[in-house]
Amino acid sequence: MKLIIQIPCYNEAETLEIALNELPKHIEGVDEIEYLIINDGSSDDTEQVALNWGVHYIVHFKRNLGLAKGFLAGIDLALRHGADIIVNTDADNQYCGADIEKLIRPILDREADIVIGERPIDDNTEFSFIKKKLQRFGSYVVRVASKTDIPDAPSGFRAYSRKAAMRVNVHNEYTYTLETIVQAGRNKMAITSVPVNTNPELRKSRLMNSIFDYVKKSMLTILRAVLMYRPLRVFTLLGTTAMAGGIAIGIRFLIFFFQGNGGGHTQSLILAAMLIIIGSQTFVTGLQADIISANRKLLEDIQYRMKKLEFGLLDPEGRPVTEAEKKAETTVIETEE
Repeated sequence: MKLIIQIPCYNEAETLEIALNELPKHIEGVDEIEYLIINDGSSDDTEQVALNWGVHYIVHFKRNLGLAKGFLAGIDLALRHGADIIVNTDADNQYCGADIEKLIRPILDREADIVIGERPIDDNTEFSFIKKKLQRFGSYVVRVASKTDIPDAPSGFRAYSRKAAMRVNVHNEYTYTLETIVQAGRNKMAITSVPVNTNPELRKSRLMNSIFDYVKKSMLTILRAVLMYRPLRVFTLLGTTAMAGGIAIGIRFLIFFFQGNGGGHTQSLILAAMLIIIGSQTFVTGLQADIISANRKLLEDIQYRMKKLEFGLLDPEGRPVTEAEKKAETTVIETEE
């Protein structure tokens, strides 16, 4: 059983070594632990700190590509090097490294394929009242959208089984945290959460420039994910609302018409016709989007099967049949972007 712990980094030279020192060196049930750094276009000595510490793999981006692309690049490299479990944590030491054992336990016990670390948000004195409420509200929206019971959706402290990692797809450039939960829930993947501890803040979050910016980007990410995985329901709701409004206004016009006052309400008739037409077109758009969504699911299944061929055969639990080749020295992978 091989565990690879990956850490996305962007100018983390001051905090990276602290986070690396907290990572576990041995976990019961795990035969091998390796460490992976995603250098997302850092302009400081982040990569050198990682090399001096002795990480096994480094993904090197020439420029900053964002958290989502870094996460996917790390997942891909971990799979290529035979990871049975992949853990993602932060370079600012926000999460307690000792909790990684707790995080991966449901995967080791074959109870889940994805595990999210639930932070004690209400007890965190470094979170403002507004930020706490926004975190709770955002997690509630994700639970509704994904049909899961994950209490801390924005948490970046999470573990993936090999099978789950090969099914991960992220289409937005902002963050992977929300979209992957919606994806997992809609694809009926086994996902759960465990309570974890957090460390004192070493630096301000770089993901959230302002509360308004965070809310806007998060809502757009959730909306886009829902539209991708449940387009017919969304467009049917929108179309039905428009048609219902048009029908109601049309009935109102007919009442005036039969009372002999229809001449003064021609605008209502035009508005009713427009709303009914818009509703019908929206429903047709939903049908087209649903067909595209079905095609996307087929493509995702093909992608998964291709990854199985590329990364090695799997047993029914998603574990490699053959042992992956080991590498003793640090491997640096430079992307083409």
